[in-house]
Amino acid sequence: MYRYDEFDQQLVNERVAQFSGQVARRLSGELTEDEFKQLRLMNGVYLQLHAYMLRIAVPYGTLSSKQLRMLAHIGRKYDRGYGHFTTRQNLQFNWPALKDVPDILRDLASVEMHCIQTSGNCIRNVTSDQYAGAAKEELEDPRIVSEIIRQWSTFHPEFSFLPRKFKIAVSGTPDDRAAIRVHDIGIQIVKNGKDEIGYEIFVGGGLGRTPMVGKKIADFVPKEDLLAYLEAILRVYNMYGRRDNIYKARIKILVHEIGADEMKRQVDAEFAEIRKAGALHLPQEEVARIEAYFRAPDFETLPDESTELNKAVVADPAFANWVKSNVAAHRVPGYAIVNISLKPIGGTPGDCSSDQMDAVADIAEKYSFDELRVTHEQNLTLAHVRKKDLHAVYQALKPHDLATANINLITDQIACPGLDYCALANARSIPIAQRISERFADIERQHDIGELKINTSGCINACGHHHVGHIGILGVDKKGVEYYQVTLGGAADEKTAVGDIVGPAFTEEQIVDAIETIVTTYLGTRQPGERFIDTYRRVGIDPFKESLYATH
Repeated sequence: MYRYDEFDQQLVNERVAQFSGQVARRLSGELTEDEFKQLRLMNGVYLQLHAYMLRIAVPYGTLSSKQLRMLAHIGRKYDRGYGHFTTRQNLQFNWPALKDVPDILRDLASVEMHCIQTSGNCIRNVTSDQYAGAAKEELEDPRIVSEIIRQWSTFHPEFSFLPRKFKIAVSGTPDDRAAIRVHDIGIQIVKNGKDEIGYEIFVGGGLGRTPMVGKKIADFVPKEDLLAYLEAILRVYNMYGRRDNIYKARIKILVHEIGADEMKRQVDAEFAEIRKAGALHLPQEEVARIEAYFRAPDFETLPDESTELNKAVVADPAFANWVKSNVAAHRVPGYAIVNISLKPIGGTPGDCSSDQMDAVADIAEKYSFDELRVTHEQNLTLAHVRKKDLHAVYQALKPHDLATANINLITDQIACPGLDYCALANARSIPIAQRISERFADIERQHDIGELKINTSGCINACGHHHVGHIGILGVDKKGVEYYQVTLGGAADEKTAVGDIVGPAFTEEQIVDAIETIVTTYLGTRQPGERFIDTYRRVGIDPFKESLYATH
């Protein structure tokens, strides 16, 4: 994984010292809250419903055991003993005291972490595939280009005050686990006819008030030209993006208003000017330097079949269920990818206690080359585990309530903090997700239902990605009463789609029964081998609408 150089460490240390002074002036009354707002946002500090919240950057979702242990320490010392992993692969602490934030930042800096550009109208944390470096069909580790973009975008003077926040995601396989088409810029690593690696570029995706799927504006951008092409996109956005209306300020609105063809024309013209000036041509030696940080671990030569694994699967049915849902294929024989669910039945999706963080750090250190990943679906991943160690990993996870066997199943839900924490929310998300997981707790039933993604947001800002859930739930406020609007057919993969609204919203008392009705309708309609999303695409919304509103 990437390690700080002298420049990185100096930059982060200077930012910590600078923000320490700003916090001191706020606490002394020299700065009002309005004056302090932009300063704190530049350092990842939000003011939520009940307290300040600190958002910590986890670039492209990669953490070392040492870094995770520091997060556990911060949770114990400065928060309430837990943190919350987000859909941007970051971690949030919901209860830090403002006076303690400089100390937290110093602790983070000691393990090469920070909160820079986790908020504000800038290029945010670049996200990527949690299976990077391990996926079978990967063309190239997407963390390499993600790190290049991170270095280019951090404190970029031209892009520090964009019309609105800006999000970039990178995928290295045909199977998109990074949701690139719902980002301001989505990057797909591809090969051309000459077997050269380059980038397919999507622009103008995003969720929130106006959900849109990104439009492809480039089939192949060569490696050495990527930063120049991205800079061209950002320049066009900076010139024409709306600054007079926060609801129309994202690049997706610009792409929608001028059209994808005109956006491509503008970007290509700007790109040609940048190339003519000879700027931002990415040197191969710099690419090679960064590639070296992401070289493959020293894998053992192992048979792909594991006798130890096969015996454990037969002897332990609960372990067999866990392998079935939580373990994915690895590109190296004898190894597997382990997904750790942060969605225990009745729990808060994405929450992880300090004790659990320490446990995962220990397991990663012992069994997965001292590294782990955060997923945009609010889980954790150990990318490189020997198959013969899978049962030992499972047994190490169990005492810490980290062995829930539900990845990609109905209880593996995405949910935003909602009205329990967020000042913008209209309704609670967490209790709804908890009740749904309790309703569908039976593991055999979950496996019978198969892959089904439920995403819940507490407001139209869509931090819970409800638009792209197979079943999406949006909390709305109707005269002070919480209601829940349902969408069906969304997806955030290589076939990204925005879900369709089924009809009138449901009350808090009705919503879990409504989900039950949707699932029952699917089970009665599916054909052999069909997932929920396959059935929905085949039959459409009408059977679900009919059963929902005949019942409710």
